[in-house]
Amino acid sequence: MAFDYKKEYKEFYMPKNKPSIVTIPKMNYLAVRGSGNPNDEHGEYKESIGLLYSIAFTIKMSYKGNYKIDGYFSYVVPPLEGFWWQEHVKGMNYTRKEDLKFISIIRLPDFVSKEDFDWAIKEATLKKKQDFSKVEFLTYEEGTCVQAMHIGSYDDEPKTVQLMHDYMKEFGYELDITEERYHHEIYLSDPRRCDVSKLKTVIRHPIKRENKNE
Repeated sequence: MAFDYKKEYKEFYMPKNKPSIVTIPKMNYLAVRGSGNPNDEHGEYKESIGLLYSIAFTIKMSYKGNYKIDGYFSYVVPPLEGFWWQEHVKGMNYTRKEDLKFISIIRLPDFVSKEDFDWAIKEATLKKKQDFSKVEFLTYEEGTCVQAMHIGSYDDEPKTVQLMHDYMKEFGYELDITEERYHHEIYLSDPRRCDVSKLKTVIRHPIKRENKNE
């Protein structure tokens, strides 16, 4: 049975639709940075997804070739995620999608090293005759966050975000979105195959203890 991160780490990937507070440890990711409206058919966001999955599956299928990754075990490729922000906006303005900046990410198993990543880039470049220079090996520790499962359209996310923010304030936290901490989404549904009303998206916001002296 392949190791499934969504099932083994339900606290990170399968929260309830009621907000909760969680501490996210340091993890390694495949990452591609870009900007623009994610709905643009030929935009940077759609391109980033193709690049990420090409490398993710090159690593996953490495056991079939000559290159052996130390500690490798069979696993399900973790879901697509995204860090999102807009310049001079604390939070997210859903009406200004053209101003969005993002880092598209897919979690890497802990056994994947930077050297294994470098091999995968070279391997995919050789086999697919494509430029993968935008893909990077990203180590990131998200820390303390408030999160919830959002069901439905991405444009309806502000309702869930408001519930999250009310919840964090109740427990003495405040929003801590900065240039290093982002609005975070984890996509558990494929919008091409799922009715928009049933889309499942984990929304996560960084928080910190409220400063009563401010």
